[in-house]
Amino acid sequence: MDSRHLPIAVQIRDIHMSDYETVLAWSRDERFCSSNDWEHNRDEDEIYRWWSACVYQSPNDFVRKGIEYRHELIGYVDLAFIKDQTAELGIAIGASHYWGRGIGSAASQQMMEYGTIELGIHRYYAETNEHNVSSRKMLEKLGYQETGKAGQEEYRGIQGQLIQYEYNRIMNEPL
Repeated sequence: MDSRHLPIAVQIRDIHMSDYETVLAWSRDERFCSSNDWEHNRDEDEIYRWWSACVYQSPNDFVRKGIEYRHELIGYVDLAFIKDQTAELGIAIGASHYWGRGIGSAASQQMMEYGTIELGIHRYYAETNEHNVSSRKMLEKLGYQETGKAGQEEYRGIQGQLIQYEYNRIMNEPL
């Protein structure tokens, strides 16, 4: 079997304050920041307060998990606006040198499995910028269907249309 068809050894896990230095490094990566609408070189104290809130003060309708690959935290995946068996999927791979390897798809699939098993979620939503071709391909690979276009957002310095997607667990094949 060639390496293009090997399963991605990625896992989702709880996030911790000990992950702060890694998250801080992401805030210094211009490519990551411009792709995720983060201010480049944000103040360290601001990043610390934000990450602390993610770890300790998540609202009841939100779950964030770390993405670990090769024993390294490389991003996070989350479920937001959890209500009535629905949630919005979000993902950010902070270590941009890992982009394009299928890690986002593997982590998103694991998070959707977690959401279905642990939280009873059956309908997932997602949104991405029209210029974020990688994100669009990932969502389509996972079985999401485009449902509309509404809103604008900047992606890598270019203003673009936001595209909304939906995945219905009951209608689609099991994860």
